[in-house]
Amino acid sequence: MKLSGWGRYPIIQTENAYPNQPGLVSSLVSVATDQPKTTTQIARGLGRSYGDSSLAEKSINLSKLDHFIEFDEQSGQLTCSAGVSFAEILRFFVPKGWFLPVTPGTQFVTVGGAIASDVHGKNHHIDGAFCEHVNALELCLASGEVVECSKIHHPHLFRATCGGMGLTGIILQATFTLKRIETAFIQETTYKTANLAETLAKFEEHDAATYSVAWIDCLATGANLGRSLLMLGEHASEEEVKSHPSATETLQAGKTSKLNMPFDLPAFTLNSFSVKAFNALYYGKARQAQSQRLVHYAPFFYPLDSIQNWNRMYGKNGFAQYQFVIPKSAGLVGLTEILTEIANSKRGSFLAVLKVFGQGNDNYLSFPEEGYTLALDFKMDSTLFEFLNKLDAIVLHYGGKLYLTKDARMSEQMFKQSYPQWQEFQKIRHQYGAHQAFNSLQSTRLGL
Repeated sequence: MKLSGWGRYPIIQTENAYPNQPGLVSSLVSVATDQPKTTTQIARGLGRSYGDSSLAEKSINLSKLDHFIEFDEQSGQLTCSAGVSFAEILRFFVPKGWFLPVTPGTQFVTVGGAIASDVHGKNHHIDGAFCEHVNALELCLASGEVVECSKIHHPHLFRATCGGMGLTGIILQATFTLKRIETAFIQETTYKTANLAETLAKFEEHDAATYSVAWIDCLATGANLGRSLLMLGEHASEEEVKSHPSATETLQAGKTSKLNMPFDLPAFTLNSFSVKAFNALYYGKARQAQSQRLVHYAPFFYPLDSIQNWNRMYGKNGFAQYQFVIPKSAGLVGLTEILTEIANSKRGSFLAVLKVFGQGNDNYLSFPEEGYTLALDFKMDSTLFEFLNKLDAIVLHYGGKLYLTKDARMSEQMFKQSYPQWQEFQKIRHQYGAHQAFNSLQSTRLGL
């Protein structure tokens, strides 16, 4: 079977297993580690990591390990299997008045994948990354043994597994705490900014907002460089929703969209002209410097989920998402240099999303650290990697790093320079024999 990440690059031939019980996972791992050579196998969820981090010769797909196990209605603590999706959690628990503590830009990720990526959201500056809300997890080791990991039990293995891209073992289940909400709606405030300096100033001015994210016009130049729409959000109260004329049910989960991208768009449709036109229209939709609206959580958190298979818009060759973080101290000058490079290249990106990170955690390979993170999509072509190498040099110069979950081509040198705890991480892998059992295309490329 052929598999790829969400960016549809690279595509490889794999063997797939779909265990529906934890015991079957242990059996699969034990059989693989009996082989004389190092095993190239990795766990996989819904395939929403963008590059090659969930690709290997053998794929253990956990999407059928999808059971709710226990829920405490007083504390909001949920225990579930690793294959449960965020979409399923929202569908079941939003009507009961609970929401995810942290969510990325898609709900179509599994709990296991969220932990392996230590996903972050629009509230990192307030609530940190997802794993900071994980109380415990069960991990299948290379031996087939299952151990419980937490900040108390096997703490170093826990730190290596959270953000460890599936390279320490296979997550079977997890316990984490949901957030109580009164309604399924968000009070959204949008600020229209003229340039990057104003955008960053607005982030700082509204650093107490629970959720914040900016869409950036990455092709704007000169005095307009970095012009943005900054969106802030707060969970709406029941009183606020009931007083709104268009609101009906206050705790209704999002519905599955019927919109679909049915085929690959021709490569020529995505170019600097089409992206520039789209960006102008999108920026122009905000008529005022400040506006407010009451919006359901689904379009606020998951705008791209409204179109199934939206990754086909980049054509059959796929795309690369490039996400980096640089320290706040280098924010204005570093982002200016990177956005200038992108604008001059005329490489269009419909998606250019800027967020602010709070303090990072102590997990060995977790991505977030205090600073600004920018994510962009670039259509795959023969010169893209050469261009991204230029961006790599700028990111490294300012003390930044790339997000492993989005990566499809980072060099081993850049990885080891920008993730200083990689050696400690590798020691944990060797301690538990994971280096012989769990390897992906990405980990091999990065020298792990």
